[in-house]
Amino acid sequence: MRSRNMIVVALVAGCAGALLASTANAQRAPKLSALGEKIQAAMADEQRTDAERARDKNRKPIETLEFFQLRPDMKVLELLPGGGWYTKILAPVLREKGDLAVSLFGGRAVEALKDVPGYDVRLVGDGLDAAAVFATRTNRRATLPVFSFEEGDFDLVLTFRNLHNFTPEGRANMNAAAFAAMKAGGLYGIVDHTRRHGQPDYAEVWRRMDPVEMIHEIEAAGFEFVDWSDLHYRPDDELRYEVGRATVTGNTDRFTLLFRKPAKR
Repeated sequence: MRSRNMIVVALVAGCAGALLASTANAQRAPKLSALGEKIQAAMADEQRTDAERARDKNRKPIETLEFFQLRPDMKVLELLPGGGWYTKILAPVLREKGDLAVSLFGGRAVEALKDVPGYDVRLVGDGLDAAAVFATRTNRRATLPVFSFEEGDFDLVLTFRNLHNFTPEGRANMNAAAFAAMKAGGLYGIVDHTRRHGQPDYAEVWRRMDPVEMIHEIEAAGFEFVDWSDLHYRPDDELRYEVGRATVTGNTDRFTLLFRKPAKR
């Protein structure tokens, strides 16, 4: 019969072995999907700057684009691409089998990539003049008039941290244009800075949006709500301060929402 001491030693050794195995498994990088591998390769491309790479950990492009159900054979429209942070990732992923277009003042992103081999990005018309649009700002937000992206068969429309730039009327017109631009069953992916639900608008939170209000607005354009993700949840963002403050910037809580244009009945 084994002594009590022998049993204790065996238990301790077993627990230690299990702990070491658990630690080794935790340290082993999870296997990427085929899409994840393509996105990772795009992230490693030499065209990306050090400043862009520095944001990878915070923005989680692999997990975010997987949540938005991106496929390499999709026709994708990115709205308000700015300097093209996501454009530089989407373009290589879609290069072989897909199609990438940008709109809503996307000229800067297209110009930056026009001479880069393998970065095929189209600018589709919205017919809007950026200076005229942003001259309409009221309390920092601009009004978009009724407009069209002039195409109607996109599989996926994406916009990252841009809803806050526009008034309710402007957002409604952007959502309506996105709805018209995609095929039945197409997806609409949104990321923006989170505002506490029901919180009044004022200077400190103007670049934050109430996710419940955004869901209602986007559903009002005809979309079905599909899902939300906590990928960009930040527990130490108190949702109180302007997102550009030094204590908040780069660590804002952001909502991540996915919608679908209903299939034709």
